[in-house]
Amino acid sequence: MYAADADAGVDADTRDRSGERPMTNEERSDATRTRILDAAIARFTFEGYDATSVADVCHAAGVSKGAFYHHFDTKQEVFVALLEPWLAELDAAVTEVLAREESAPRRLIHLATLVNRVTAEGRGRIPMFLEFWRQAAKDPSVWHVTVEPYRRFRASFVRLVNEGVDEGSLRPVDPDLTALVLVSLGVGLVLQGALDPECAARGDLGERAIALLLDGISSGGTP
Repeated sequence: MYAADADAGVDADTRDRSGERPMTNEERSDATRTRILDAAIARFTFEGYDATSVADVCHAAGVSKGAFYHHFDTKQEVFVALLEPWLAELDAAVTEVLAREESAPRRLIHLATLVNRVTAEGRGRIPMFLEFWRQAAKDPSVWHVTVEPYRRFRASFVRLVNEGVDEGSLRPVDPDLTALVLVSLGVGLVLQGALDPECAARGDLGERAIALLLDGISSGGTP
């Protein structure tokens, strides 16, 4: 199916945002895909994944079912498409911080700033986050997409803790348990901040939480 045929029936402006030229087939196709994803976010957030049908998403996006199935084979594929970019962005940010030439405690403090960013992005979308986790518990494909980044985070934190012990900035602690606590702390703060924005009113919530943890595992030297 050609993109022009697939997107037929879409009630969309066929000109680019400047209004100076008609949109190409590729641009129109990309715009249709974006509308489907935006509509899916809204429907999944307020109605839930199970209660939302392909027809519901199409109606909200103003597209035909033919256009939907040109871009996505199933509703589940849309759900995963919403999850993957967010996790990939978070994964890249964690990787960048871990690669810095700094002490382990200092890198942990930098990582804590990611909690603040994710919390801010999550405000108003907690139902969507809960849908991700709920679907992951019963759908192997969603579970795989969801759990793999967290496993990588834990593995990276294990290495970071070991580096801290080796350099003397952290006390000899169980690296696996410490990494699990770090990931759990991050996830918990994101969820807490999304559910109760007042608790995250201060922008340094993540840093303060990590500082509290570092009080218990640092060797007493300067981070």
